[in-house]
This record gives sequence, structure tokens and C-alpha cells, in this order.
Amino acid sequence: MSLISGVLGFIFLISLLFSEGQGAVHNYYWVVKQTNFTKLCTTSTILTVNDRFPGPEIHAKKGDTVFVTVQNDGPYGITIHWHGVRQPRNPWSDGPEYITQCPIMPGGNFTQEINLSTEEGTLWWHAHSDWSRATVHGAIKVFPANGTSYPFDKPDRDQTIVFSSWYKSDVMAVLQKSIATGDDPNVSDAYTINGEPGDLYDCSNETMYSLLVETGKTYLLRIVNAILNEEMFFAIVNHNMTVVGSDGAYVKPFSTDYLFITPGQTMDVLVTANQQASHYYMVLTPFLDTDSSYDNTTSRALIKYGGNYTVPSSIPTPTFPNISDSISAQLFVVRLKSLADPAHPINVPKNITKQIFMTVSVNLFACPNSTGCTVNGNNKLAASLNNNSFVTPSTALLQEYYDNNNNVNHIAEALPNKPPTPFNYTTVANMSAYTNEGTRVITFDYGDEVEIVFQGTNIGATQNHPMHLHGYSFYLVGTGSADFDNGTDPSRFNLVDPPEVNTIAVPRKGWSAIRFKADNPGVWFMHCHFERHTSWGMSTAVIVKDGGTNETSMRPPPSYMPSCS
Repeated sequence: MSLISGVLGFIFLISLLFSEGQGAVHNYYWVVKQTNFTKLCTTSTILTVNDRFPGPEIHAKKGDTVFVTVQNDGPYGITIHWHGVRQPRNPWSDGPEYITQCPIMPGGNFTQEINLSTEEGTLWWHAHSDWSRATVHGAIKVFPANGTSYPFDKPDRDQTIVFSSWYKSDVMAVLQKSIATGDDPNVSDAYTINGEPGDLYDCSNETMYSLLVETGKTYLLRIVNAILNEEMFFAIVNHNMTVVGSDGAYVKPFSTDYLFITPGQTMDVLVTANQQASHYYMVLTPFLDTDSSYDNTTSRALIKYGGNYTVPSSIPTPTFPNISDSISAQLFVVRLKSLADPAHPINVPKNITKQIFMTVSVNLFACPNSTGCTVNGNNKLAASLNNNSFVTPSTALLQEYYDNNNNVNHIAEALPNKPPTPFNYTTVANMSAYTNEGTRVITFDYGDEVEIVFQGTNIGATQNHPMHLHGYSFYLVGTGSADFDNGTDPSRFNLVDPPEVNTIAVPRKGWSAIRFKADNPGVWFMHCHFERHTSWGMSTAVIVKDGGTNETSMRPPPSYMPSCS
């Protein structure tokens, strides 16, 4: 009790230090610990925050500051990331393991400062160490600042919907087995909607999640895809959804009968209870147009209208795109557009000073000394950006950068800004599947106007890749199939109202182009949000140098960071 009192006193003290800034200050105290949950007829021990799955929500307004003290009472080290929060000048609290910090070890704690700036809508938080995020995650609700309102009629109710993966077995054991064999990890046993698998799974009918609605009312559903390794389609029987936001930014509203959402993404949608009072299924099913292994199951939840009526003996299910319907997936993506109005202006970079062409591939490594790897002979699976599989350092890259006068040359090299060997990326033949490995990073000057074109390749198991950049929201200015054509494709870029997002689905055998201004100094992780691909090395670190003033330079570290020794 004395430890908790001391920590809470410390939180109060640091809150006072920041209370003179704009926005309110919020404080949370979280305990990471193992908890037993029974699902699919099996009791599993999982890692949780405050004994909850999904974890607790953070509620704040635009411009607020949030302090979260994470007490680790679990069996191994952990870090927490605030997905989609820009953290201006403050990478120290961003959270990815060995990029911005070392893990919070068992018995330790760390108070992280979350600086909300331009974000408004739904974001989320999750563990960012090994595969702990399977069960350690939750939503962040960022409401309009005082004196402002939604750019749509205020909904009657606000409800979070979190999609997750569920494993009967220990998810860390799944990861370790995959590392040992070099093969694909075992797929999850179920998908969950707000922690419940739904009635298509064993022992799950009675616990299926239900949303109670009132006829005529409109509901803002804040949807988070926390699933580890699959992109998803989602639909509600007989109810269209109006998409109004994504990744903590508003979009031009559009009506749709399905969502396509990748791991890492959030969607804000309005649903009006305008049907005959009854029960209606909400259904979640995977999208996958590849030969890779995946969880081919379906999760369901219910919308239940209030009032007196007879529940139908057979509840209808929605019509979905086919599991491999890449056209429907991409048609949804291109409908996302920023509001781009006076109240919600955008600033798409037009004078590009740094261009990167980035191949995204699944590869192979040869296993040394016949160590038992089983892929295509004596190989193991790998993944790369520009033919480099990222090697995570054994200490925090950010701390090394700061301690060595903003330099990491002693532990990292430069990632090339284009593939070492150009080839026909989506029709490749006779191109080696093997890749190089190393701790290679990208460096930008402060103020650079950046364009990155992510190019999917036909090397290995081709599929979509949900690419995520920490510390930034960026503009998705273009996407297309086949090889990117630098002569013709830029003329089709949307520079008027592109969506401002933090995670994008790079299409299988296709490309996506993003732009942003490098105005947030620090060290920031960029990676595929399929957990297995990050484990295989589909990642890098982005270093943005300080500007010429204190206001354009990275803040110094807090008085305490988790030890790397």
C-alpha cells in the first residue's frame, strides 16, 4: 500500500508541474498482471491490465495531457505504446521495446506522459514488447476540446468495439516455438468482439457481446482492430454504417454496408437504430488474399433493440465480400478522405525534399549449423524493408541517440532509400528470396517534406501489409496495383483531401504513397502491424533531427527511464 501511495503522490506532483499548459491533466494507475479467463471451454492464463480484457479505456479531450503509471506485476518485461498519439517532441513515452525504451521489468514501474495535440476521435494503446499486445490493449477516446463539437450531429451514445485475437495456449509460447522452428506461428483460436468470441465458437453462446439500442437513436461506434495478424471485414445486418473518422482524425462521411480494417487501425462510425425491433448480428470475418496461414473463423455479436417483441428463431447474417476480395478492400480504402475544411484544415507537403521507395517483402534466412529450421529445407522465415531485415538493438536506440549527441552510427547504419537491386516487383522471377539483416535506420532533417512509396513484392508469401509509423499522422496520397510508375502514378495522387492516418494497408502486389512533414524530432518506429512480420524484421527506425530552436528540438528524457542493464 505504501508503494502505491508513493507512486500516486508522484503522479500528482508531476501533474502539477504540467497543469499550467493548455488542456486538462488526467492520471491513471495500471497494474499489468496475469489473470485467468475461460473461453472456448478452456481456462487460459493471460497478461492483462487491471484484470481486464480488453484493457481499460483512456478518456480525454483534444489537447489534454495524460499520465499513466504502469506497474508490472507480470512474469516478464513489458512496454506500452500509445498508438496514433504524435507525442510532440516526447518520444521518451512512446513505448516500443528497445527503440524508445527498455522494458519495464517485473516488479518495476514507469510513468508515461501522453501528450494529445492534433488528435481527435479514437486511438488505442497496446503492449509493444514481443506479442504481449494480444491481450494487453485498450481504447483511447479523444473528445472535442472545450468550446468545440463534432463535425456531425452529436450521437445519442458512444460505444467502443474492440476486435482481438484469442489463443487457448500461451501466446508467448506460440511466439517462441515459431522462433525456434523459423516457421509461421500457430494461428489464433478465435477472434473476439469486446472480449467475447460469439456463438459460432464452442462454449461461447451465453457470453456473446450484445449492444442494447433504442429505436431512433444514433450510436457512435469507436472500432479498434487489435487483432495480431489478420485484416478484417465487419458488417451489421440491415444497418448501414456512416464512417466519420479514422485513426484519430475526421473524414468526409460516407455510408457503407461493410468496413475493411487492418490491425492498428481505428474507425469511427455512426449507426442509427432504424430497423424493426429485433436482434441483429454484428459479424467479423478475415480478409486474406494469400497462401499464408490465418485464422479462418468468424466472430459474431448482437445488436438488441429495447422493447417488447419476439426474438426470431433464426437471426440473419450480413452479406460479406469474399475472404480474398481485394477489390472490395481497396474500394473501401479509397473512399477515406479528409474533411479539409476551415475547421479541420490539412497541410499536404507539396515540395518534397526526401523521397523513399520502400519494398516490402517476406523473405528467408538460411539457418546456421542446421539448427532445426524447417522452411523450404534448412531455412527460416524473415521479412524486410528494402532488402533489410531489422535487427532490434539490445539497448534503447533513443537513449543511445541522445547520449551520443544525436548520433547512432556506433550501433546502426543507414537504410537505403531504394531497393539495392531494382526488379519487376510484382511479377518477379528468379529473384532470391533471401535478405540481409542489420540495425538500419532512416534519418530526416527537421522540416523535410517526405514522400514514401511502399511497394509490395512477389517475393515469398505475398499479402497486404498494414504499415504504421510512430510519432506521426501522414497523408495517404495514392494507392494502386502492380509496380509503382514514377512517371505516371504521381499525377493521380490526391493532394486535395487525402486521409490523415497512421496505419495503411499496402496492397498485395501493389503500392501505397504517403506524405508528411518531418516536424516531430526524435526516434520513431516504423513497422508492419502484422505481429509476425514485425518479429521477422519488417521494420526500421525513423530519426528526425532537431530543429534550430528549443521548440523544434526533442525534449530531454524524464528523470527516470526503465533500466537497460
